[in-house]
Amino acid sequence: MDIGGTKIAGALVDASGTLLARALRPTPARESAAAVLGAVQEVLAELRARPDWARVDRVGVGSAGPVDAVAGTVSPVNIPSWRDFPLVAGVREAAGGLPARLIGDGVAVAAAESWQGAAHGHANALCMVVSTGVGGGLVLDGRLYPGPSGNAGHIGHISVDLDGEECPCGGRGCVERIASGPSIVRYALAHGWTPPEGAAAGAASVAAAAGRGEPVPVAAFHRAARAVAASVAATAALVELEVAVIGGGVAKAGPLLFDPLRAELARYATLSFTRDVRVAPARMGTDAGLVGAAAAAFGVV
Repeated sequence: MDIGGTKIAGALVDASGTLLARALRPTPARESAAAVLGAVQEVLAELRARPDWARVDRVGVGSAGPVDAVAGTVSPVNIPSWRDFPLVAGVREAAGGLPARLIGDGVAVAAAESWQGAAHGHANALCMVVSTGVGGGLVLDGRLYPGPSGNAGHIGHISVDLDGEECPCGGRGCVERIASGPSIVRYALAHGWTPPEGAAAGAASVAAAAGRGEPVPVAAFHRAARAVAASVAATAALVELEVAVIGGGVAKAGPLLFDPLRAELARYATLSFTRDVRVAPARMGTDAGLVGAAAAAFGVV
């Protein structure tokens, strides 16, 4: 299961990581807690109707968070009606009593990229999702490291600007407040950029303008890259990394993000044990959450 503020996805995944069947529902994020759980139940009901369901022996759940893996509850920022919501109990009941393991969605992405993606073969990796928000997960000494509550690696809320804007999380100068898609758009608009007539003011339109060389959009992406680089360097200094894998909608801008990111990382990661950290684009795409939840349930990373 991959549960977020936009969609609730489910899949049957075999031990090799192959997706055998899928189900998808939009997340009724502004509706009641019961309505959101109803969408989860619908996804599981559709999967339970598949012949392959007879082979299922466990469920992995990657959810927007914060999550509490010990209590089995979630409090996603983008699903207001779920606060300390008993998601694991709901999933277990809808799945016919099967055991369920809960992790944060960023941790799920790290599991997927380590199992089959750009972090495969690396014992120590940070995997980031730079999109509407900024999340992440860690693989340390070859094993997924979700932390006690399932949230470890939530790099979007590392402060990289001590006097920066206040973040909705309550901190200041968080990576997410600088590098997320909405933050890139907000910066560009505040500095005089306007989207072309008829185009939405979104991260994709800022990226298109940056691709044309417009100075303010270029600066917005460079600023985002600098924030990501600072957070990667800080993480590398703390736990020693081999690779930082970057995915998500903002990362689809390609060189507009990755070129300044690598240049800024060289400025921030100056210690002997941090300067060789490699930056790589994610490979798993939109299946990362599903594959990673399965990987966590299987215990393969």
